[in-house]
Amino acid sequence: MTPTEAAGRHREVVIAACDGVTLIDVAGPVQALSDAGGYRIRLASRDGRTLRTDVGMTLAADCAWPGLGSAGPIDTLLVPGYPAGAFDAAAGEDFVAEVGRLAAAARRVVSVCTGAYVLAAAGLLDGRRATSHWQACGALAQRFPAVNWHPDAIYVRDGNVITSAGATAGIDLALALIGEDHGEEHARAVAKYLVVFLQRPGGQQQYGPSSAEPAGHPVVRDAIARMTADPAADHRPAALAAELAVSERHLSRLFRRELGHTPSQHLEHLRVRAAQRLLEQPEAQVPDVARAVGFRTPEALRRAFHRVLGISPSAYRHRFRL
Repeated sequence: MTPTEAAGRHREVVIAACDGVTLIDVAGPVQALSDAGGYRIRLASRDGRTLRTDVGMTLAADCAWPGLGSAGPIDTLLVPGYPAGAFDAAAGEDFVAEVGRLAAAARRVVSVCTGAYVLAAAGLLDGRRATSHWQACGALAQRFPAVNWHPDAIYVRDGNVITSAGATAGIDLALALIGEDHGEEHARAVAKYLVVFLQRPGGQQQYGPSSAEPAGHPVVRDAIARMTADPAADHRPAALAAELAVSERHLSRLFRRELGHTPSQHLEHLRVRAAQRLLEQPEAQVPDVARAVGFRTPEALRRAFHRVLGISPSAYRHRFRL
């Protein structure tokens, strides 16, 4: 038996997709939500016909994009991802427009993996924090600089928009939705039934390398190398710019162009990464970790963790201590 329990009304979940969609980005969330119960899940294609996935298997669509949302509100609009190099083919103007229209009729909007590309193209992520597969975040940052990309997060919530990393992160996202809708105990029951980690918090690092962000300009590469070598050192923008023999304004402009964020934001991410590694050690104490990675106080570390990962250092240590 599944952990499905009786629910009052069924929440309407619409999965909007095109040919070439990544199979696991659809199957993972659908399985978790179906096992939770209380959801009516519909797969929507351009014309209501069968979709071909990235692995060649087909999925029978339940409906077409046009007309959706007009008959009643959508609880959750879910946009799955596509393999590398297939973003543009998937995010055609008609699809992007339909996603924008459907989002306006939805209580919340979520994406899995490179589905964030479609949300960004529709303008739904402008000014918001978001994530995607770590390999895609660099290209997304260059294409959509108005979005505050977080390449390390499993999933990121900003208002009613939630984006997640690649592949199995869609299950983490679905578990978070289940917890929000039906309570954490029910979400844990679903996770246990699926034999997956009991809800990784959104801030757990993806399994990508720490240098996943691209850095084409030599000044940016040099700056990142200096930060990475010693995160605790004085890397304030003025000091870093002086070391690199450029103006502070030029350095900031290069970072925004290359990575989509400022040198200070990049340094904060690197320091949080370093703190994560230290907090996973059995004897690590938060005040010691804060000093070791360059935060003046434990409170400064706590604020940075919440900004970058959405959880506290203590919660992270409890979850991931070796």
